[in-house]
Amino acid sequence: MKVILLLMFFLVSSCTIENEELSVDSFFQTNFPDFYNAFVGKLDFNNLPKYRSQEIPLYITRDNTDSNEITDSGALLGRILFYDTKLSTNDSISCASCHIQAHAFGDTAQVSIGVNGVTGRHSTRLINSRFSDEANFFWDERASSLEEQTTMPIRDHSEMGFSGTLGAPDFDDLIAKLSAVPYYTDLFTYVFGTADITENRMQLALAQFIRSIQSFDSKYDIGRSQVTNDNQNFPNFTTDENLGKKLFLDPPNVGGAGCATCHTPPEFSIDPDSLNNGVIGVFAGGVDLTNTRSPSLRDSVKPDGSSNGHFMHDASQVDLEAVIEFYDNGVVDNANLDPRLQPGGNPQNLNLTALEKAQLVDFIKTLSGNDVYTNEKWSNPF
Repeated sequence: MKVILLLMFFLVSSCTIENEELSVDSFFQTNFPDFYNAFVGKLDFNNLPKYRSQEIPLYITRDNTDSNEITDSGALLGRILFYDTKLSTNDSISCASCHIQAHAFGDTAQVSIGVNGVTGRHSTRLINSRFSDEANFFWDERASSLEEQTTMPIRDHSEMGFSGTLGAPDFDDLIAKLSAVPYYTDLFTYVFGTADITENRMQLALAQFIRSIQSFDSKYDIGRSQVTNDNQNFPNFTTDENLGKKLFLDPPNVGGAGCATCHTPPEFSIDPDSLNNGVIGVFAGGVDLTNTRSPSLRDSVKPDGSSNGHFMHDASQVDLEAVIEFYDNGVVDNANLDPRLQPGGNPQNLNLTALEKAQLVDFIKTLSGNDVYTNEKWSNPF
């Protein structure tokens, strides 16, 4: 089914290129007038964003795309869905409400607010979601793919509300709601060839947009492109940044911090076999041992070093310094603790010096880019 839909993406999208008698703007105005009229002045129809052909460094090899390849038209639909508050029951919450571009598609609130109260965990950053061997999503990995993940918040009673429980509308009600919006009739026809709105089609488009959100213009990337591997000193790094990189890469038994055993460079995504990291808190109180995933460490902070929000699923760490301190001597023993964090059967104590902790922070700050925070292709189209 996904292969057939993918062919539709290319066939329908190619109309904008191969119809030489019409400008791209006129093509949309003529063939998809409701979409055009809803977004004229907000989208440049003669210069729509290119999502499919973005440059990816040669040293980046991890990819969880599977068969849902990014297309320009599919990611554009996904972007509009991502920012549309109509996807919540009271038209107040969109995906972007908790995944904010200015904060690396994360949330500065410790616990995000939904249509029926607070959510269960701190929202994860969506930067470079594509570039990981880890195919499962959410902190507890309850979604088996990004596609499955995209509509689970919409179905959640607290988050976006289409749960079908406690008198709330269900997902079929959302489909009916979106089907009555003229620009979606046009958009789904443009992307898929027919106006039918289904959960599967929404998942495909949303996942394409999220996978298109990438950040590879950091100080780290500039340095990595000048050497053959991560173990070499980067010529554009300060001494402290290179020493922080060495601490990040080296295991504890040779004087390092061992960060790379779970957050593998150059993607800095989480190892799929990782277990709990010693954070077991719950917002409402109690214990939760199910959290085994983390977002990429890229863009953990903004380019100026300021926070993109708290860290960990329970927002228990306020900044990078607190995160380093936690892994140095704060890991909590539990039945699901990753063995790499309990050498000899006891929670690790790295005994890092104050200087080493500062050097680790200096290095992690080099993983932040600039473009992703402001690039219009990932911005609110409304």
